[in-house]
Amino acid sequence: MRKLKNSELDRLSVDEFKQTKKTPLIIVLDNIRSLNNIGSVFRTSDAFLIEKIYLCGITAKPPHKDIHKTALGSTDSVAWEYVENTMTVIDKLQQDKVQICAIEQAENATMLNKFSPKQNTTYALVFGNEVKGVSQDVVSASDFVLEIPQFGTKHSLNISVSCGVVVWDVYSKLILNQK
Repeated sequence: MRKLKNSELDRLSVDEFKQTKKTPLIIVLDNIRSLNNIGSVFRTSDAFLIEKIYLCGITAKPPHKDIHKTALGSTDSVAWEYVENTMTVIDKLQQDKVQICAIEQAENATMLNKFSPKQNTTYALVFGNEVKGVSQDVVSASDFVLEIPQFGTKHSLNISVSCGVVVWDVYSKLILNQK
């Protein structure tokens, strides 16, 4: 087995990325503190052709050297917008018939492995603050809550890891399982 060279990876240019059909997923970052986490979410969003990222509240926005360090240029490819109040984004997306999904540990949450996304539906995945999680008003306004099953002592994942796990799972169910 031989590792592939970068030139063999069939990477899209930024312009090609912007023209490519996107996965019907939107990411909402609710008051994320870590700039490295923000950059990692951009990179994951680029990898899985996410429609858009909303940066809300205290979430920093590009350009910033600490976001750039982990985003590796994906802030140029992935569409994003800063909105001060997360509920403003939630209300707008719900008016646009987007299903709001908080990623949180909550009563009556659907375990990620049990979630079956519907075709022809756009989902907004809301990820919360590293300490406090998704704010309660956003959880209450969400159409449903997804929880990542965890089996150790911490029951806590870094937000960039949570994003990678959830986006991969939903992407594989929506896109890969349909091929």
